[in-house]
Amino acid sequence: MGLQAEIEELEEEIASTPYNKATEEHIGRLKAKLAEKKEEFEKRQSSSGGGDGYAVEKTGDATVALVGFPSVGKSTLINALTNADSEVGSYDFTTLDVNPGMLQYNGANIQLLDVPGLIEGAAGGRGDGKAVLSVVRTADLVLFVLSAFEIQQYERLREELYKNKVRLDVEPPRVNVRKKHKDGIAVNASVDLDLDEQTVKSVLREHEFVNADVTIGEQVDIDRLIDGIMDNREYLPSIVAVNKVDLIDPSYVDTVKSDLRDIDVDPDDAIFISAEKEKGLESLTERIWDELGLIRIYMDKPGRGVDYDEPLILTEGDTVGDACEKIGGRFDDRFRFARVSGESAAHDDQQVGRDHELADEDVLRLVIDR
Repeated sequence: MGLQAEIEELEEEIASTPYNKATEEHIGRLKAKLAEKKEEFEKRQSSSGGGDGYAVEKTGDATVALVGFPSVGKSTLINALTNADSEVGSYDFTTLDVNPGMLQYNGANIQLLDVPGLIEGAAGGRGDGKAVLSVVRTADLVLFVLSAFEIQQYERLREELYKNKVRLDVEPPRVNVRKKHKDGIAVNASVDLDLDEQTVKSVLREHEFVNADVTIGEQVDIDRLIDGIMDNREYLPSIVAVNKVDLIDPSYVDTVKSDLRDIDVDPDDAIFISAEKEKGLESLTERIWDELGLIRIYMDKPGRGVDYDEPLILTEGDTVGDACEKIGGRFDDRFRFARVSGESAAHDDQQVGRDHELADEDVLRLVIDR
């Protein structure tokens, strides 16, 4: 039996087995085995030249992948937001390659990737889907672009991303596995797990752990447990843009909002736009900025004063040390201390070290050894 056939057989058995406490351990083993088989299949595809993906160099301060089925208006949108020149047409599969464009906002350069339209089966390689998904995995944010008339496509898109190990809008599971030389598998949980301990051990054994200490810091189901063990998933934030709102009748708005609720998207969280008419793009741009968590740091340059025109772009939680590293050169190698004014400082010109956490629109002066 070939590897693809084994995968299909496992998927069929999982789908046909009712989940309950009596079958939990069995299903856990099946899902763990399926994850390993899929991993092996992907490696074979890559080694045979079938999994290289698109070669897109990440540039700028952050990268956003526009995800949507063919003809939802991604190319029109990226052209409206950036300096890209993506071919636009009224037929499916217009975008035949990944088209990067640069959105300039608040002094930041945000790379937008207009990837070819996803179709069902993309995670299995259909329609160059594996190559498309490989681009999505490298992004910092996923922007779903949906037609106002086809909101239901969202669930299919998320499913394709999930199959390709992209986990959206969740934190990585708090699962840690540490190999040891003897004494079998020990499970330590800080919560009262719903999963049976024997199920956890069976899943670990399917992943070839014989002796290990497993620490679980949250309630997990079998899929989250496997995600924590595999440790090769990408965890990305996402937002939803509903396009072509210029084409809908006002009476249809309630239908669109109802469709969004049906897919567990709060209409107030979605951004309604018309890429063709360039409506709602300012709100979308602001939302992209917020979701990326970017901050502006104004550098106080000796002899030249504060540069408010070209801020240093960092991410929320970044420190003075991160700023030094991004600037590079002598500032990183010969750093002595820094002076900070702004929200993160206790007072103007506060003297701080590398570990000081910066805030949006702080003014930073670096003092270095001469």
